[in-house]
Amino acid sequence: MSTSDSTASYGDIVRRLAGAQKVTLPGSPPYSIYVNRKAGRLIAAWAYRAGLTPNAVTAISAALTFAGILCIALIPPAAWSGLLVWLLLALGYAFDSADGQVARLRGGGSPAGEWLDHVVDAAKLSSLHIAVAIAMFRWFALPPGWLLLPLLYAIVSAVTFFGMILNDLLRDARGGRKRDVGTRSLAHTILILPTDYGILCLVFLLLGWPLLFTIAYGLFFIANLGALAFALPRWFSQMKQLGKEVR
Repeated sequence: MSTSDSTASYGDIVRRLAGAQKVTLPGSPPYSIYVNRKAGRLIAAWAYRAGLTPNAVTAISAALTFAGILCIALIPPAAWSGLLVWLLLALGYAFDSADGQVARLRGGGSPAGEWLDHVVDAAKLSSLHIAVAIAMFRWFALPPGWLLLPLLYAIVSAVTFFGMILNDLLRDARGGRKRDVGTRSLAHTILILPTDYGILCLVFLLLGWPLLFTIAYGLFFIANLGALAFALPRWFSQMKQLGKEVR
């Protein structure tokens, strides 16, 4: 696909994107693959026909996402504000999926575009949990020690994201084999649901009920901490093996 396809119909572009999706690895986060990628496809087709660049789509994604994050920190928690936060975060995530698809429609992405996408992702993952800490401090009737929950969650999210990016970067730089995740059971797919950013966004629908939100958010933190504790030794072992492969 290239910019010469700009006169194609919306439906034709959606169908082309559906046939040119990245390979879905076993064990990939279900929401991100089966909901967000499809939503991003629809947005990408619109953005392409509107003449938007991938970086412009990334900017829209960032604006929506950080608007949602600001709502968490600045608006007193209520049912309607939780719905607003979820909508902004979910739309931001869909646009995040769309930017890469727009790049493919235009003939391929650029290092600058990929860099921008990753920087925005890194900023949102940390900022989201810091906003939760601010909301808990301002409006939740919780002991001060509970503020450690979102702060620790921010660390877990940052380390997980950086570890995944660094794994791929080192494999590409050293010419190592691509990830081989093998097959994954239904039980594994269910277990990794809390590590899916799109599923985390749904938790903010509970923002109007602080106790329920804190319980759900805390369970997600525990699940993500456990997933990271499991992944780190495995990633380190893979990097050691990579060192042997490229000698």
